[in-house]
Amino acid sequence: MAKTEKTFEENLTELEELVKKLESGSIDLDNAINTYSEAMKIAKICNDKLKNASDKVNKILTESGTLEDFTISEDK
Repeated sequence: MAKTEKTFEENLTELEELVKKLESGSIDLDNAINTYSEAMKIAKICNDKLKNASDKVNKILTESGTLEDFTISEDK
């Protein structure tokens, strides 16, 4: 069976649980290092998803039907 990719929200929830575990101070050093490493992997996944979403949102559909970067020009 193929492994499905977790949603951003599922990853964020898992990251929050790992951070609470680390902040509790109730885990031994080896377990804390492994938990920290896993948390950093999940944080990177979340960051990548946010960047991808931001890139998509910052595109605008032109009248010709092409996508272009959305920019705001400020007149001085």
